[in-house]
Parts: sequence; C-alpha cells; structure tokens
Amino acid sequence: MLPRFLRSAADFSNVARVPVSRTERLLNLLIALLNTRYGLRRSELREKVYHDSSGNDVAFGRMFERDKNDLRQFGFEVETLTDMGWSEDDPATTRYRIGKESNRLPDVQLGPDEWTVLLLASQLWERAALGTAAQSALRKLQASGRLADVALPAGVQPRIKPAGQAFDDLVSALHSRHPVTFTYLAGSTGNEELRSVEPWGLGSRFGQWYLVGHDRGREAPRHFRLSRITSAVTTLDKELYTPPADFNVRQELDRLPELPLRTAVVDVREGKLLALRRRSSAEGGTAGRREARYERLSVQYRDPEALAEELASYGPDAHAIAPPELVAAVLRRLRAAAAFSAQPEPPYSFGTARAAAVRKRTSEDQLKRMLQLVPFLVHNQGLHIQDVADRFGITRKELEDDLQILICSGLPEGYPDDLLDIHWDDDHVYITQDLDLTKPVRFTVEEACALLAGLETLNGLPEVAEGGVLESVTLKLLAAAGEEGLRAASLAGPEVAPADAATHATVRQAIESRSQLRLRYLSPQRGTITERDVDPFRLFSLDNTWYFEAYCHLVRSLRNFRLDRVQEVHPNGAPVPEGITPTEGVPARLFTASDDDTTVTVQLTRQGRGLADDYYAERTAELPDGGLVAEIRFGTTDWLPMFVAQHGGSARILAPGELAEASRRWLAASLARYGG
Repeated sequence: MLPRFLRSAADFSNVARVPVSRTERLLNLLIALLNTRYGLRRSELREKVYHDSSGNDVAFGRMFERDKNDLRQFGFEVETLTDMGWSEDDPATTRYRIGKESNRLPDVQLGPDEWTVLLLASQLWERAALGTAAQSALRKLQASGRLADVALPAGVQPRIKPAGQAFDDLVSALHSRHPVTFTYLAGSTGNEELRSVEPWGLGSRFGQWYLVGHDRGREAPRHFRLSRITSAVTTLDKELYTPPADFNVRQELDRLPELPLRTAVVDVREGKLLALRRRSSAEGGTAGRREARYERLSVQYRDPEALAEELASYGPDAHAIAPPELVAAVLRRLRAAAAFSAQPEPPYSFGTARAAAVRKRTSEDQLKRMLQLVPFLVHNQGLHIQDVADRFGITRKELEDDLQILICSGLPEGYPDDLLDIHWDDDHVYITQDLDLTKPVRFTVEEACALLAGLETLNGLPEVAEGGVLESVTLKLLAAAGEEGLRAASLAGPEVAPADAATHATVRQAIESRSQLRLRYLSPQRGTITERDVDPFRLFSLDNTWYFEAYCHLVRSLRNFRLDRVQEVHPNGAPVPEGITPTEGVPARLFTASDDDTTVTVQLTRQGRGLADDYYAERTAELPDGGLVAEIRFGTTDWLPMFVAQHGGSARILAPGELAEASRRWLAASLARYGG
C-alpha cells in the first residue's frame, strides 16, 4: 500500500471539487487575507479566490459581505484599507487584509498543576453547549503547546448539570445579546405570565438556576428561576440589546436572600417514605382529617417548588395538606403529568442510529474545527489519525474530510509550496506548511465563559482550592481571553463543595489507599437502610450533590451511592481486591447499563428533552414540537411512575404498555387523594 502523501491540489485530482464548498471558500479567503501585506482588492479576490466570472457585481458584493461577516464571527477582523485620497465606497481603490496577530490567542504557558485544574474545569459542564465550548477552548490551549502529563485528583470528577433546554437557549441569547420571551410561573401570584426579557446573566444559587435580566413588561431588572419557566424559550433574533457595563451575575445573586424556612403539613402512608420521615416530626394534636393508614407529619422546607416536586413523585403515598401554595404546586404537577400521559401517542421513527440525536454539524462547525486543527497538528506532530479524531470528538471519516479540504487550500493561484502541506504515513499525521495558521484563534465568548466560570466554580473544592494554582491559571486565562474574558462575569456555576465534607474525605482517602469501606445506606425508593461492603473507585458530582462509584459486594455489581444518603461509613480493614475496575469514561455515568435492563420508550417535551442525556438514551426520535421520543434502559422500573409524576408533564411512558398503564394508575390514585 502506498503511503498517503498529499502535497498539492494536483495530488488530489480525484476528489470532487465542484461546486466549491462554503467551508473551503471561507478557508481560502481567510488564508488570502492573512498572507497579504498590502491587502487585496475586491476584483483580485473575486478572480483568484472566488473564481467568479458571472459579471454580476451586486450578487458577488452580497456574498463577499456575508463572508467577511462570517470571518468576524470566527474571530478574524477584516481590515479595510484605501488608496490615498479615495473613498472606501470605491471598490477599485479599496483593499482588504487580516492582521496576523490581531485575532490570535496569546501563548499561555501552564505548569502540570495548572493543567490539572484546567482539565477539571473543562470537564465540569456535563452536557449542553458549554460542554462543547469548554472542550474547544481546551484544544486551543493545547494547540499552542503540548499537553503536559498530568494526573487528576484521585477519583474526583465534579460536574455541573445545566437546567435543561432552557439553559442552552438562554446562554445562546445571552452571548448573542438577543432578547427572549417565555411563559413564567410567578411566585407571588401563582399565575403563568408571558415575559419578555433582555438576559444579562445566568447563575446558580440555593440549588436553583436563575436568569437575571431586564423585564421589558415591568421596565425593571428581575430574577427568574429557570424551574418556573413553563414554555420553550423563544429568541428574538432580529432584536439586540446592550447589557449594563460591568454586570456580574455572581455578585448580583450574592445579594439574593435565601428563602425563609417554613413548615409543611403532609399525610404519609404508614411504613412508607423513610427518607421523608427522617427529616420530619409527627404533627401534634388531632386537627384535620386523619386516616388509619396515614400519619400526619411536619416537614421543614425553604423552596415550595422543590418540595412539591418531591411530594408529587411520592404519588398516593403522600398528601400535602398545607400551606395552600404547596398543595397547588403539587396538584399542578400531577395534573400536567396526567394530561400529558392521556394524550394520543405521536408518530415517530428511530431510524437505524443507536446513538442519541445530536445537533447537525454545519459548515461553521467544520471551519471552526479546521482552524483549531492546523495549529494543533503543528504543535503535536506525528499523532495517530484516530487519536486526533478522538481529541476533536469526530469520526475518522470526518477528520479525513477536513484534511482533504485543508490540503486543497492555500494562497490564490499559488504554487504547490503555497498550499497547506499535510500528509499521513502509516496513519500518523504531519504538517509541514501551515501558511501562518500556527496559532489558534482567540477564545469566543462561549469558550471564555465555559472555562472561567468553571474555574470559579472549583474554588470551593478542597482538592484544588489550595496553593494558589487556581488563582494563577485564572489570571493567565483572563489575560489571554481579553474582552471575551470580561464577559465571563455573565455566568456563575453552582457551589460544588461537598456538603458532607467528612464523608467526602473518608471516601477519597479510601480511593487513594485502595481500601474497602463498610457503609449503612438509605435507599429512598425502598424506604430501607442496608449495610454493605464496597470497593470505592471515584467521586463525582452533579452540582453540589456528590456520589461515589463503587463495587458493591451485597449485589455483586457496580453501583453509585449518594453521599447525603450514607448514614455511616468507615474502612473495614480490607484492601480493594485486584482486578475490579470502575466503568470507563469521563465523566462517570450516573447509571450503568446491564444485560437484564428493561428498555423503556419515553416521550419528552421540549422542556424535558434534556432527560434523554441525563439517562443516556440509546436512541431518540425528534418530534415536530421540539420534543423527542427516547429509548432508555432502566435496571429497575418500579419507580418509573414516580419519575413521570416528578417531572410534571415533561415526560411520559409510551412502552412497555404495562408500565405506561402503571404510571397512569399512579397519577389517578395521586389525584384521588386531592379529590380527583
């Protein structure tokens, strides 16, 4: 087999190249404008880059202006130069170029400890657009030099769980500075209202995500809890706004008072809901209706919506008595879930793909990736082609398509040495002609926000908050990000410091020393406390809820345990046996599939579609209303009616039919407790 050397367009004559793709046209335009000292006139670009001989000046002018705007979106500012005494309105005397350094990411020198912190920050965003942006920013930093060999803290993987589809939509509108509209459940009145908002910032406090922005209807700044948004978020793409200068969402949310501690009255079925009972007290006296099989309890809470979600999931085993706003919130969830479950099944088709649906890749995605790919290859010569594809999260075929376009790109009407020179021999990739694409483009706003907000979130984590490393890497990134870094103040993640610090420390020490643990653990669905010996492998979090993954000797399988459900934990004196390893991959999976799992078909609304990612859907089918149907594997299905009730109209079971019927019976019995 011949080695794969590709050095010029002539070497690639077998590749279909007409019409030229938009990606290739933009890349050639970029290279031409980067490699001209004095600038190129529009007529030169039209002839040498666009190869346009149509004679339609108006159509070409529109295309050129669109392409210039696209390059600006990618971080390249196109300079306009004019000959002495002439106006830039005259195309014959106007030249264009891109400064070689104006768009580039400055060199960032990081030590091993700083790379460790940065890797943790880049992995924080479990999914959604910011997860992609964080990985893109990390690749740009890797493109300016090799990634140091670093070891992450033993078994520690903190993660942030964004608040569903509304989070992605609001982040996009926030960074593009477009107003949004949505239907909102007002906490003061309990009524749903249409709101029109200029989003200034997003942040997490008290276990909830908040949008801070200018409410156009009230003509004043307002806070909006994302969990109270009851419709899809609509972006007003044709409108723009300017946020206040020096706005900092973290400082704004620090002034937000915590909700007051209140008391709820709840009837609980005897022998059920041990987790709820352990944080409640028996209601004194005989006021109110009491049934023989129910016990009246007093439960303290701060957030009525959070408690309502929990009580709704308990179905007929719990009946909220007071206060009225809590009862109304539970009823709203149960009624919405019942109404959704009663709707006709929509037509859908999974097709042949087994993976969850992903956003369709565009020419913009491809060009952004290629602009990272060239400097990455320059600084990481000789990597295996599959390793490169894995680093960029694409298939080998997609990478080869990128390389084919790059190889055919270069200076207008240039010689072979004026083209990008990339070859791969024995599947190892090399680049020897880079045409001044050796430095990555500066961070986008999304990339700067993802990394800098992630670094700030790590501030409360004991493993990384000491020694000044976190501060030093933050300062370096702020300097490199420039103006985009300042806009990171519009995003604030949750506190990830573990509430159960002693338990967290015990488990982490056991992971480091490979020691077995004995624990007493509360299983809320079963309402039981069990004792078990486990081999701990790693700690991970979703926001400030921490878990540890371990091999459980009681069930002889891998399990995840929530730290706040651990009643007691201590080393039992035995070492972790050799040969037992955690599941592969970062981040750790909250649910691990097994051969005897039940495949369940679930319909999700647009607001609830993020659950497909949370539960690792194996197949999805898009619906016209923005929702989707997902196939998800569950180890146990007894709790699925609770799952449907908890999500209050965002999820329902389609198949198997007996599970769908069980959830409908659960909801009917739940509503019967409130009078139907």
